[in-house]
Amino acid sequence: MTLLKNENMHFLTTLFNIKGSSFFHLFKGVIAFLVFSASLYGQTPLREQFEYSEKLYSEEYYFDAITEAKRLKLFDIEREYEFLANMLIGNSYKKGGHLTEAADYFTKAIMCHKTKEELYTSKTELIKINILRRRIHLALKQISELEADTAFYELKNEFNYWRGWAHIFNDDWEKGGYYFGLSDSTDYLENFCFNIENQKYSVTFAKAISYVLPGAGQIYTGEYLNGVLSLGWNLFSAYVTINSFIAERVFDGFISLSFFWSRFYVGNVMNAESFAISKNKDIINKAMLYLQTNYEGKKP
Repeated sequence: MTLLKNENMHFLTTLFNIKGSSFFHLFKGVIAFLVFSASLYGQTPLREQFEYSEKLYSEEYYFDAITEAKRLKLFDIEREYEFLANMLIGNSYKKGGHLTEAADYFTKAIMCHKTKEELYTSKTELIKINILRRRIHLALKQISELEADTAFYELKNEFNYWRGWAHIFNDDWEKGGYYFGLSDSTDYLENFCFNIENQKYSVTFAKAISYVLPGAGQIYTGEYLNGVLSLGWNLFSAYVTINSFIAERVFDGFISLSFFWSRFYVGNVMNAESFAISKNKDIINKAMLYLQTNYEGKKP
């Protein structure tokens, strides 16, 4: 180590003694400093730096973990810890909610993998990030690409499992349940998905029955008061309109038909659609919150 230090000091002195512009001297000085520092930053300090970054991550100091992992990458001249550092930075960004940055570092990890296990781990993390970002088409494409690799043929159940999660985030609970069933995992997620799908209201049905009987769509979604009021206003508007035509007050009849009855009739359909969509959002949000806080299996 003493000999190494002496050689590097000699290297530094030689660089600074070369004639040239001030800027060139400064540039050479920075490069020399980095080379000198890297030579002193041996294997043991690199391992200690990585372990320190891991410790910060485990203690939920994610910003500090990112900083230390990036410092590790700077001094890791032989790129021995590059994959691990990129994965740690990606996971730290993910924990902090910075999904775009996390995707960038998982992509970097993919590019520097050395084993098929590292390739699978990094690509799976990128898929999970795209599921969370609701880039479902991209996530499904990446799953299919990974599945096409013969090195991972035996992991078909895993691919169907993540397909299930992708469809959940795409609000397609029925298809999510289907793929969970194919994944050969426990029946819990499969049954959960089908249960949520059964709880959801049909927006199309709510609109259709509102065209047939005003207020029926609201009653279907559990909004009984709104349904009764909608039916009442439509009946009243129809009564006024029909009476106007019977009394040969044609102008009044057209006014009532155009501005009152049609307004309540169309508004009733739109109202039923809005209630169905809103109720479905509540069901989905509660389901996602339940999975986030109570489900103990693998999640994106």
